[in-house]
Amino acid sequence: MYKFKPILKSMLWGGDKIIPYKEVESDKKQVGESWEISGVKENESVVAEGVDAGMKLPELIARDKAALLGKSNYERFGKEFPLLIKFIDARQDLSIQVHPNDKLAWERHQSKGKTEMWYVVDADPGSRLRSGFAKQVTPEEYEQSIADNTITDLLQEYDIRKGDVFFLPAGRIHSIGAGAFIAEIQQTSNITYRIYDFNRCDDSGNPRELHTELSKGAIDYTVLPDYRTYYDAQPDKATQLVSCRYFTTDIYRLTKEYDMPLAELDSFVILICTVGKGTITDNNGRTVSIHQGESILIPATTTGLKICPKGEMELLGSWIVE
Repeated sequence: MYKFKPILKSMLWGGDKIIPYKEVESDKKQVGESWEISGVKENESVVAEGVDAGMKLPELIARDKAALLGKSNYERFGKEFPLLIKFIDARQDLSIQVHPNDKLAWERHQSKGKTEMWYVVDADPGSRLRSGFAKQVTPEEYEQSIADNTITDLLQEYDIRKGDVFFLPAGRIHSIGAGAFIAEIQQTSNITYRIYDFNRCDDSGNPRELHTELSKGAIDYTVLPDYRTYYDAQPDKATQLVSCRYFTTDIYRLTKEYDMPLAELDSFVILICTVGKGTITDNNGRTVSIHQGESILIPATTTGLKICPKGEMELLGSWIVE
């Protein structure tokens, strides 16, 4: 089981919630993102403790291969870790953006696309986010709305509260609103097409770069009646939130000891603690502590876990099976 050092990123729109939530020390200001587990080039996570402290995630994969990722995942992804885990704290509205799918991302950038999900860890009163189109629009109408600053009129907006879930397949237009504090699980990709940024400027006073032309070919114009994911989490049971070819995510709201069987799962597991604290013991008897804001990578060879919350604890668990 591996814990990693968080990669804290100061952002123009970042807030002040991540550092106290994670209970870490840092002088960074306006921390908008904490990359919890990352194999992104030049942003590789580093093991925080234990005999492998100091090793980077790609080095672990190169050494342990399928034992870490799972046989099918190692065949599919090789040395690339396939998920990127983040916490996001939006003090201001983030840009309206879209991510390309695998095919387009590879053609343009030799990269994976980005399908992702959001779990709302917390939200200030009145916080909102945008996901998908509110009505059917043509590419021409979309382009005109950017030119005349009315793009927000075309999008579906949601008031949000703690526990809300949104699934964002590649191609779905979206943005996180001010006051939202989110856990994000996504494909390993750092490709974002910024569509509209409320005419903001960077620290040098220059308008932030937009990707209007690139975004036109990436957007899925399909309109859905509702873009929110609904679920009914029962205490001390696993409840599935999202299942797709890129990841599956369950939520666990625990009040007592919980056994998690993993022998039949040919995949690593990532556990993200969003509330509370406790301990996790694997089938080899190794125990690690975990508290809110921490994430742990469980190797694919692990056959079972015993999770012992101290009081109430909430975990998100993610893995990949096709």
